[in-house]
Amino acid sequence: MFDSTKITFADLGLSEECVAHLAEIGYEHPSPIQEKFLPPALKGTDCLGQSQTGTGKTAAFMLPILEKIGDSEQDPQGLVLCPTRELSEQVAQEAKKICHFKDIEIAVVVGGRPIRNQVQHLERGVDIVVGTPGRIIDLHKRRNLSFDNLKTVVLDEADRMLDIGFRPDMEYILKRCPKKRQTLLLSATIPEEISRIARQFMDSPQHIDVSAENVVTQTVDQFYCTVDEHKKFALLVKLLSKEKPKQVIVFCRTKRKADQIYNRLSTRLPSVAALHGDLPQTKRDRVMKNFREGHVRLLVATDIVGRGIDVGGISHIINFDIPEHSDDYVHRIGRAGRLSSEFLGKAFTLVTKEQGPELTRIEMLVNRMIPEYQVD
Repeated sequence: MFDSTKITFADLGLSEECVAHLAEIGYEHPSPIQEKFLPPALKGTDCLGQSQTGTGKTAAFMLPILEKIGDSEQDPQGLVLCPTRELSEQVAQEAKKICHFKDIEIAVVVGGRPIRNQVQHLERGVDIVVGTPGRIIDLHKRRNLSFDNLKTVVLDEADRMLDIGFRPDMEYILKRCPKKRQTLLLSATIPEEISRIARQFMDSPQHIDVSAENVVTQTVDQFYCTVDEHKKFALLVKLLSKEKPKQVIVFCRTKRKADQIYNRLSTRLPSVAALHGDLPQTKRDRVMKNFREGHVRLLVATDIVGRGIDVGGISHIINFDIPEHSDDYVHRIGRAGRLSSEFLGKAFTLVTKEQGPELTRIEMLVNRMIPEYQVD
């Protein structure tokens, strides 16, 4: 087994030019997913990677695409499918940083943006397309986006794409991609539906499992608070007052609840914002920009946009509502204490007495007992 403190990117099969650039931008040692995913992916093997957001997986799938790209093609050679606009833009931003040493053109194609601008970008010629399935299909049907020269197709956050209902779109795209291609699938969990997609559309994929629970326990202190439903907001205020977080995300199950919490907090605290799927895209972009720049310190969000939030300074996560699916717990608390952070994050989950079994399922998932946090 590799020792990540000693192994370097030069040991993984990357070109000298690429290794030199990674060192320039501060990529010294690979993260666990990069360490295990890159060697087979660089050889052209189909790979199924199990890892949460924030563990360095963008570089894990983008570097193999980069190493394969030829200079002569007008049509895209790499295609990355993401569940949300925010995540698509974040992946593209990270990819541009990684690919900066080469003349690589990356296009982001997502809904909620003017399609004309995206068409014009594609017409000028791009190497890699990152986007959401709906807009990718739209542009393909309009014959503005060709799949003919694709060498690598990536399904990023595949389990979330299934949750949102993108399975038919994923299948539509994969059926129309060249049969001779590399397929890379990344997912925090591998439910049976993901396994079926892998069997149908991947060629003997190698399964690389970087256990999400290990990442979470290393970077986040976890607690739960027992509370009656009608006292949750008061407990939230007390937690914020006691912890004084640098930056915090408060997760709610529904858009309506997120708005309610935002409305009550914004009258008491400065630098508060809400983020959920019903907000216009321009407002979502503005909120995310302000959050990344530190102008927003408290963000009330739903799971639908949770995976598009990759900010290094998040110190606390508060699950105002226990997540509907246990897997979402890992995604939520993984926002704190990222690989890029120098501190240990904290996560608090507010649990009613009736939700004991749900807490137990989460403890089984992360393979640890979560201690209770007492609040006077």
